Amino acid sequence: MLANQPSQTQLRTAIRRATHQLLDDHIIFDDPVALRVVPEAADPQVIAGLQNDKAPDLTLLRTLFAMRSRFAEDRLAAAVARGARQYVVLGAGLDTFPWRQPQAAQALRLFMVDHPESLVWSQHRFHDAGLSPPENTAYVPADLERDNLRHVLTRHGLDPNAITCISMLGVSQYLSGATLDHVLRFAAALVRDSELVVSIALPDDQLSGADLNAARRSAQFTGSIGEPWLTRMSPHALQTRLSGLGFRNVFHLTPEIAQARYLQPDAKAPGWEQVLAAIV
Repeated sequence: MLANQPSQTQLRTAIRRATHQLLDDHIIFDDPVALRVVPEAADPQVIAGLQNDKAPDLTLLRTLFAMRSRFAEDRLAAAVARGARQYVVLGAGLDTFPWRQPQAAQALRLFMVDHPESLVWSQHRFHDAGLSPPENTAYVPADLERDNLRHVLTRHGLDPNAITCISMLGVSQYLSGATLDHVLRFAAALVRDSELVVSIALPDDQLSGADLNAARRSAQFTGSIGEPWLTRMSPHALQTRLSGLGFRNVFHLTPEIAQARYLQPDAKAPGWEQVLAAIV
């Protein structure tokens, strides 16, 4: 991202999650708060722009953003059941989980982490929507390319001895390889039963059709606004890396599994960005 300005992609991601509530017949991810945070998503001109001749690609994007968020929160619920007490969201953007957290999650300590400029911008958005941070939520400014994640989170109250769930969705492709490795190592060093949920953008040579078109269009757009993709990898490469770091349980949400679990029979699960979960 460009220096001294918030990420330009976080608003687009939030708009996709919000328009999922409005445009899609089958709701994968129920997020009624999203429309309060991005009310422009309900603007007729915005909706018209999302229903243009590229509708299949746009539907694929909405499906991706909704599906990966649903999967991450499903994994969080399972982590809470086995004793998780902390939830770290890397690249939090306009994530509305603090205001949607279910009863089982309210004993958690939430750490919403984002780049300092992006965090300031999102806080203004939440304030303008009349949303004050819940008592169990900490907003943590961190530049993942420069800051030591463990040190930053510890300063904001992270307990290194508590089971922790980490979510990092739509972030890894914007990180350098060294920084992504730093995040993976940090997660691997957490206490047993902690979990990492991470999405990755696949290389072009592993994609075809609508997935290849969507990946190329997204990479071209984000590059044009100063947020280029730096790291892309195959699910197999990430699985191998996670296993090598000591994660004992690695699960790949393949498009086929995602389709069976979350989508209607005639819908397509996006494949250009895929999600894995790994338990320490």
